[in-house]
Amino acid sequence: MHARVFGALDLGRPSVLPGILLCLAITGMSMVVQALEEHSTGHPYVEALVIAILIGIAIRSFWTPGERYKAGIAFSAKQVLEVAVALLGASISLGTIVASGPALLSGIVGTVVLAITASFGICRALGLPPRMAILVACGNSICGNSAIAAVAPVIGADSKDVAASIAFTAVLGVIVVLGLPLFIPLLGLSEHQYGVLAGLTVYAVPQVLAATVPVGVLSMQVGTLVKLVRVLMLGPVVVAFSLIGPRLPVEGATTKARSGRLGFTKMVPWFIIAFLVLAASRSIGLIPDGASKPVTTFAGFLTIISMAGLGLGVDVRVLAKVGGRVTLAVTGSLLVLLGISLILIRALGIA
Repeated sequence: MHARVFGALDLGRPSVLPGILLCLAITGMSMVVQALEEHSTGHPYVEALVIAILIGIAIRSFWTPGERYKAGIAFSAKQVLEVAVALLGASISLGTIVASGPALLSGIVGTVVLAITASFGICRALGLPPRMAILVACGNSICGNSAIAAVAPVIGADSKDVAASIAFTAVLGVIVVLGLPLFIPLLGLSEHQYGVLAGLTVYAVPQVLAATVPVGVLSMQVGTLVKLVRVLMLGPVVVAFSLIGPRLPVEGATTKARSGRLGFTKMVPWFIIAFLVLAASRSIGLIPDGASKPVTTFAGFLTIISMAGLGLGVDVRVLAKVGGRVTLAVTGSLLVLLGISLILIRALGIA
């Protein structure tokens, strides 16, 4: 692993540990809230990842962390997130892709690509900066908060942009879960068709279950499969944006992009390489099924820690300035994704 990571992992440094402990405390609170939510409703409509960033923002709104916390908060928001993204590769298997069939697989890939392109165009038309436009586009098109968290470090996104994207995407995600079943009577969708629609549009896997289980077993099975294949698109998308990221305009610039010839390790960060190595290992059986789940669970835990760090770094007053445009961008992007998904269902003749 890169020397910088080992250096950053020196948790014994006083300047790092307090901030990490603060993020861990927020993570614990977030997981407790999610557990209570699951106990009362059966499904985590608002995941701990979102709860962590909201708690972080709430704390930051009335208390600015002192110097002793800043290094640990920054470490949690960046290095911890990079490790989490790398570990997600252990959950990727080519067998899942092959099992979905070539027609549906091509349709899912096409849907993600079209949705990212259209969403990015909508965001830019509304005046959002390039990096936030990419975050919103990837969040809507792939897997919501997880996609935003994974893409953010490779494009050098600002913490306030990440927080804004996750906050508004999370709200829309809950609305989609509650409102998507209305399409069944409105469009006369079958259980199979609705399962595909849910898998293509709902952000998180638990939310897919929440949206499909009440409809039927077939919808749940189809929706989960489609969603998992859609999540697999995160790897190629992150790699693609890791190549595009260094060429994006410097924050605040409108026409001049970063210049200079970059080496391979600069264009493709260490954690993306690690992601690909783990994904390849998982696909050829070097990582057994039994080991994949705990690694993925640990990656999810690290992601929650990083979201707590991001939340603590966000000034809610800055977030409010972009609220209206981000809301319109996320809503418009979601409507485009719904439209593309319905067209795909009809085009493939899914009954």
